[in-house]
Amino acid sequence: MTVQIVEIAGQKMAMLPVADYERLLDLAEEKADVLAAMQAEQRRREGEEYLPAQMVDRLLAGESALKIWRKHRRMTLERLSEAVGARKSLLSEIENGKRRGAPLLWRKLAEALSVSADDILPVA
Repeated sequence: MTVQIVEIAGQKMAMLPVADYERLLDLAEEKADVLAAMQAEQRRREGEEYLPAQMVDRLLAGESALKIWRKHRRMTLERLSEAVGARKSLLSEIENGKRRGAPLLWRKLAEALSVSADDILPVA
């Protein structure tokens, strides 16, 4: 790597060929990527859940988070309704956006699905 040191307005500056500069940028980005991957792996070992890309795509597309998480947990409406003490028809209406549901029900649903209420609440 060829570097030239110059002084501009009393401050020393390092000048190098653009190719060398770009190589340094690539190395810095690679290091940041490796560090991020190591941190993500540590969080996974500590129990953080990773979601399949397809599930994330469906959530981002605006599908019912409650329905997506229920299916991700391989729960039927009937099993979820039993777990939270609510009618299956009510849960179906909530999943389809026809009913809102009480805050207590949302807390029970979140607990039954092992998620936070924020993960399943509809976007306003």
